[in-house]
Amino acid sequence: MWLTDVVDGPDVDERIHAVGEPAAVVQLVDRHKRDCAAVAKRLGVALHSTPFRDVPGAPFVVVPVVRRRLWREIAVWFPEERILVCGDALGSLDYFRARGELCGVHPLLRLFPPRQALGGLEPEHLLFGHGEGVHGPEAAPALEESLATARRLLPRALLRR
Repeated sequence: MWLTDVVDGPDVDERIHAVGEPAAVVQLVDRHKRDCAAVAKRLGVALHSTPFRDVPGAPFVVVPVVRRRLWREIAVWFPEERILVCGDALGSLDYFRARGELCGVHPLLRLFPPRQALGGLEPEHLLFGHGEGVHGPEAAPALEESLATARRLLPRALLRR
């Protein structure tokens, strides 16, 4: 089992081992370290901090999303299961979404959304660092719509608050 952007808490180790044997921890966003290093060390597994290349032996593909001086982020794409895991670039909390969106692009990325990085993927499961995931036949259209309308819906997303 590959863990992403781990947050520590009571019974975390037990919950992880109840699901499976941990393979490694992957930190998706450079500035959100969360508890990745501590949990990886405690579990005795490798920590991959925002790797911009594929991780040997991993069942996922690394998708570089943002590569700027102050913001470095990757997503991980599990092609067999059609699972896309994003840390900050996409989310489903209110401040990410304009009215009517299931998920949205981070407000600071809406002018230049990560269309090239994420646009060709057709996930069945979208998982976020911020908010509930989107699952089933709604996932791929939600991703496509959020990327396609990010710039146009920026005023509506900002006014949502």
